Amino acid sequence: MYGRKRLVIAAVVSAAVVTGPSAQAVVDPSPVLFGDPAVLLRAPGPVGVAHRGASGAAPENTLAAFRTAARMGADMFEIDVQETKDHKIVLLHDSTLARTTNVEEVFPGRKPWRVSDFTLAEVKRLDAGSWFGDRFSKEGVPTLAEVMREMRPTGLGMLVELKDPARYPGVEKRVAAVLRGDKYWTAPDSRERRLVVQSFDWASVRRFHKVMPDVPTALIGKPKASTLAGHARYADQINPNHRELTAAYVRKVHAADMDVLTWTVNDAAGMRRVLGLGVDGVITDRPDVFRKVVRSGAAAA
Repeated sequence: MYGRKRLVIAAVVSAAVVTGPSAQAVVDPSPVLFGDPAVLLRAPGPVGVAHRGASGAAPENTLAAFRTAARMGADMFEIDVQETKDHKIVLLHDSTLARTTNVEEVFPGRKPWRVSDFTLAEVKRLDAGSWFGDRFSKEGVPTLAEVMREMRPTGLGMLVELKDPARYPGVEKRVAAVLRGDKYWTAPDSRERRLVVQSFDWASVRRFHKVMPDVPTALIGKPKASTLAGHARYADQINPNHRELTAAYVRKVHAADMDVLTWTVNDAAGMRRVLGLGVDGVITDRPDVFRKVVRSGAAAA
């Protein structure tokens, strides 16, 4: 069981990581380069998870967003996975391509532009960055395997959300197959948290746990306190909306030997409040703000 005692992040420290007041302006989408980086094992404490990458500064679920998260001092980055027509695992929050790509221009006659109606080759023709800003026009929709390969040198952990799994029967096995393809992410190490898989669909989390029982899992939402012991048989985290949290509930989750990561908190005051409740980490669009709050040591009473 991946419990609270193992809430330790292996993070890469390098001059390439930019934090502090200027961090929010850093949106350079170029690769993060690390030369002989030192590895810092942080003691158990609050973890900063970049929501869809640093999505306040770069287009969500793109390599640019994940690289920016590394520069802003995130500990982990969160991603959403969907499945193409030819059963390839790609990163998109929505079940359709319309909001974050130019699919309506490239494929005007294929409304409603569901991800599952397009092959990977077709998805790769799309621009997934211009909607956020012209400088990101070369950003495409990455596959899970591409993100795993490209983000390995940063040392960040990865929080994978199975999005709409009921739409893709068997997706748990296909995601597991991709994860198994890169031993870096799945190698067990009690000192590190490199990978967690989560979903709003708790039955999907249970199915994934059966396929890869050694990979930490999380339930998005807020199960009743009376059910936590049962959920702890297959889940390692409870990840609720910050508006639903109380210190008493966090204590009950901890008593069940599970962690609490809360979402999505983007302002310093809100971060201090949830840290004061005892959460183990915060999922945020602004990992730079979270890093400042943690360094200040300030938590709201």
